[in-house]
Amino acid sequence: MIHHLRAAGVGFILDTRGAAAPAVLHWGRDLGPLTDADLIELADAAVPAVAPSSVDAPLRVSVLPALADGWTGRPVLSADGVRGPGTLTGSRRAERELRTTTSWGDLHVDTRWELTDEGVLLVAHTVRNDGDAPVRLGAADLALPLPGRARELLDFHGRWAAERRPQRQQPGVGVWLRETRHGRGGHDDPFLLLAGVSGFGFRDGEVWALHLAWSGDKRLWLERSELGATVCAAGEVLDDLTLGPGEHYTSPTLVAAWSGAGIDGLSDRFHPWIRSWAGGPSRAGGLRPRPVTLNTWEALYFDHSLERVAPLVDRAAEVGVERFVLDDGWFRGRTDDRRALGDWEVDETKWPEGLDPLIARVHEAGMEFGLWIEPEMVSEDSDLARAHPEWMLTAPPAVTWRWQHVLDLDHPDAWTYVYDRVDALLRRYPIAALKWDHNRDLLAPGTGRQVRALYRLLDALRAAHPAVEIESCASGGGRVDLEMLRRVERFWPSDTNDPLERQGIQRWTGILIPPEHLGSHVGDARAHTTGRVSDLSFRLATALFLHAGIESDLTRLSDAERDGLRRGIAVHRELRPLLHSGRVVRADLADGVLVHGVVSADGHEGVFSYAVLDRPGGAIVPPLAVPGLDPSLFYRVDVVGLGETTAIQDAAPPWFAHGARLSGAALAEGVLAMPLLAPGGAVVLRVRHAALPRESDVAWTQGKDAS
Repeated sequence: MIHHLRAAGVGFILDTRGAAAPAVLHWGRDLGPLTDADLIELADAAVPAVAPSSVDAPLRVSVLPALADGWTGRPVLSADGVRGPGTLTGSRRAERELRTTTSWGDLHVDTRWELTDEGVLLVAHTVRNDGDAPVRLGAADLALPLPGRARELLDFHGRWAAERRPQRQQPGVGVWLRETRHGRGGHDDPFLLLAGVSGFGFRDGEVWALHLAWSGDKRLWLERSELGATVCAAGEVLDDLTLGPGEHYTSPTLVAAWSGAGIDGLSDRFHPWIRSWAGGPSRAGGLRPRPVTLNTWEALYFDHSLERVAPLVDRAAEVGVERFVLDDGWFRGRTDDRRALGDWEVDETKWPEGLDPLIARVHEAGMEFGLWIEPEMVSEDSDLARAHPEWMLTAPPAVTWRWQHVLDLDHPDAWTYVYDRVDALLRRYPIAALKWDHNRDLLAPGTGRQVRALYRLLDALRAAHPAVEIESCASGGGRVDLEMLRRVERFWPSDTNDPLERQGIQRWTGILIPPEHLGSHVGDARAHTTGRVSDLSFRLATALFLHAGIESDLTRLSDAERDGLRRGIAVHRELRPLLHSGRVVRADLADGVLVHGVVSADGHEGVFSYAVLDRPGGAIVPPLAVPGLDPSLFYRVDVVGLGETTAIQDAAPPWFAHGARLSGAALAEGVLAMPLLAPGGAVVLRVRHAALPRESDVAWTQGKDAS
C-alpha cells in the first residue's frame, strides 16, 4: 500500500508495497488529494532509470538502504546479521501516523512516522532482538531522501560564549557529517541541519530541516551520490551497544520540517507545534507568562551572605523583577569553582539560618525564589567524592573540566542520592525554579546511559514537584534540544550577556526554539565575557523579545541606570503576551544590520528590532524593510522608548518624532528611513493596525515614561 499523509501544506508519501523495506516517495510541498490510483501512477513515474555499470534494476533507496539493495553510501543501520535486504513484515496506519516493521531474520526495526497538524514530521526507530544470541548495534540512524535541488547546506558550529554560529556550503558528491561526542550537545552542536535550494534565506526559498531530539552524542549527515540520490539522516552515536535476547533499543526522535517560504517558514511549523506541548503536561493551562528573572551570578559570583544579597533583592523588586535566582555558591564549602559539587547542603557559614531569611525577603518583595544546582557533576574535593569514589563516571587521574568530574547517574545509588538531595531541597524550601547546570563534557564512552538516567531523574522530580520550573544550562548553550525541552521550561542559550554576541546566538537558536523558552539577560555595561561596552538601550533591546531578565549588581548602578531598567522591564511586561505568542519573522542580514520581529496571529500588530552589528556601508543607510505584515493593511509605526542609543548622524529621520502611517506592502518593500547607528545600536519599533485604538501610545513613543 502507498500511504499519503497531509497537513499544513506538507505532503508525505511512503511506499509499503511488496516485500522490500519501505521507501519515501515524497516529502515536501503538499501535492493535493490523491486517490490510490493517483499514488500508484506517481510511484511508477518516479522509478529511475538503470544507471550504466550498476545494479541491473532501478535503485530504490529505502528508509533503511542496504548494500544488498545496491546502496553503497553511508550505512543507516549497522548491526550483526544485517547482510541481505530488509523485508517489510508489518505496516499500519492511524490518522496521521504510520508504523512499519522491517526485518532481518530475528532483528526487527519498528519505525514510527507522524505528521503533526503543523506539518512537522516525526520519525523514530525501535530495534528489537527476538533471537537467542546477542546483537551488536552500531548505528540506527533515521534517514529521509531529499530532491536534487536541495544543493545548499546550512548548519552550526561554536564554542563557549559563542554558540550556534552558522556555516553554509554547497557540498559535492560524498558525505557531509557532523558528529558530536561531548555526552551533551556541546557548544559546537550542529543543532539543526538545513538543506535547501541555492540562496535560500529567511523569507524565501525551499528548505528542509532536521533536528535530533536528543541530549547526548549524535550525528547529522547528508550524502549526495553519483547515482543521483541525496539522503539526509540523524541518529545517536552508539558505542558498541549490544542487545541481548529479547532486548530492544529506541532511538531518539528525528524532528523534520519542510518550508516553501525560507527559514521563517520552518519556524512557522516548529514554534506552534512546540507550543502545543511545551510547558509541562502536569501544568493545566500550559506555560504561564515568563517571569522577569534576576540571576545573581555576574552580580555576586561566590560572595554569598544575607547582608550582601538582601540589598540586591530590594533593588530587583524596585525595577520590576518577578523571579530572583540565587546562583552558584550557596552550598557547603563552595568558596570557588574547585570544590564542593555534590554536597548539596546549605552552607551554614554563609547562611547560618539557612535560606529562609533570604526567601522570606524575596517573597515579601513580591518575587518568586529560584536556586542554582549542578547535580550531574562532582568535585574531587567534596564529601561525596571522598565517600563514594565508585559513583564517579570520570575519576582521578581522568582529566578535569572546570575542576570537576562527572557523577555516574546510571549507578542506581548515585541516582538515588541526587534525587533525594534535590527532592529534600524542594521539600524544605519554597523554590519556584531550579537553574540546572551542566558545566563540562563527559569525555567518556557509552554516554547514552547517562543521558537516559538524566531523563529518568528529571521525570521523577517533575512528577514529585510539578509546580517547580527548570532552566537547562550547560555552561551556557551546550545542551539545547527538544527532548530536554519536554522536561524544562527555559534554556540558557549562552553564558555571554554581551548583546552583540547574543544577537546572533538568539537569532539562530530561535529558528527551532520559541522565544519564551530562551533566557536573555541585561548584563553590565562592560560584558564580563568579552569586555565590550554597550548602551543600556542595546542590552534592553536584545533581551526584550525572549524570557527576559537581569544579570547585574543593581546595588552598584546609578539611579538613572536603574530607572532605565525599570522602564525597559515595564515595556517587556506589557509586550510579553505578543512577544511570546506571535510569529517570529526575520530579514536576511544586510549592511551589518539584523532585523527581526514578532507579529500577532491576526497580523494586526508587531514588534521589530533593528540592530546594528557592524560599521555601516555609507553615511545614509538603506531604508528598513519590515517583514511579515499583512500587505493589505495600514499600520501605525512608533519607536519604543528604551533610552538613548549611540547615533552618528546629526538628526534622526523626521518620522521618529511623530510616528508614521504606512501600508504593510510599503513597509515590506522598504521605505522606512533609519538613523545611522554605531555598531551596538538598536531601534525597537511597535507596529499596529491603524484602525486600532491608541490609548496606550504613551508607553511606546520615544521619550515617554513607559511605567
